[in-house]
Amino acid sequence: MSASKRKNLNDMEVDQKDDDSSSSDEDKDGLHPDAYTGNEEVQIDFEGRTPVDPDTEGISQLLQRLFLRAQINCNQMADLIIAQNNVGSVICQVDDDELESETDDDMVEEGTVFGITSVVNLSTKKDQPCVSQLRTYLLERAKSYAPEPVLEQLSNLLDIEDPPHLGFLINERFINIPAQICVPLFDNLKMEIDHAKSKKMKFHFGTLLLLVKFFRKEAKKGKPAEDNYTNAEDELLSEKAKFSFEWSVASECDTGMSGHWLEDDAVMTPYRKLLALDAKQFPQLIKDIQSFINNE
Repeated sequence: MSASKRKNLNDMEVDQKDDDSSSSDEDKDGLHPDAYTGNEEVQIDFEGRTPVDPDTEGISQLLQRLFLRAQINCNQMADLIIAQNNVGSVICQVDDDELESETDDDMVEEGTVFGITSVVNLSTKKDQPCVSQLRTYLLERAKSYAPEPVLEQLSNLLDIEDPPHLGFLINERFINIPAQICVPLFDNLKMEIDHAKSKKMKFHFGTLLLLVKFFRKEAKKGKPAEDNYTNAEDELLSEKAKFSFEWSVASECDTGMSGHWLEDDAVMTPYRKLLALDAKQFPQLIKDIQSFINNE
């Protein structure tokens, strides 16, 4: 792997919140926690690099948190992402023998994948079983939860054969990694897509689909419902989407958590939302995310 495929993402401060309401190994989606336990802060250096074969399990686990109990082969999708060695990055801890000992103990497993940013062509890869499963999953959710005009738009996008194609944008990371990290990752992805297109590779997209995670604090005592996005930048992207639809995944979470939890006596319900983004606007969206994160 060339040095250009490694990118230091600056010092990221991981804030380890102590959550008394969480019993053990499960996070709010009923899965393993996205972050460490404890109430201290740990300073860790992260870098983005090209995914490699040993990253398969880590990428698969991140995808499983996104898709929950969907019938999608996440291991196969991870292999497909890795096979695109020209496009995409994983977030990893900087390999530095001089890091403080507290970052090298049991809190962080060696080789942990902290995040994945990539894109998969849903048009040209539709014969791949995992992509076919993803397409079916999205269409079935649209038939159940999307308004008719949105279902029609998504169906038309899934029928695209000729470029520009339909892409599935992946932007997953551990929950306590700050949103600032997505800007260099998206910038790098944009450059890699442009480079791939210059080499006549099939990364010419017209629309990018992005599946995002959020929790809804249900309306109570006259207060409106409030949405809290797992990745802060997804709030902005939701506003910029050409169309979107959402659904609760409470029933898809582990029964121990039932998909609901309480915050200030209000019920928080896990949701997924599918966004359709104009691929031509991706460079501007990156700039908008930077301004959004900086509260500009």
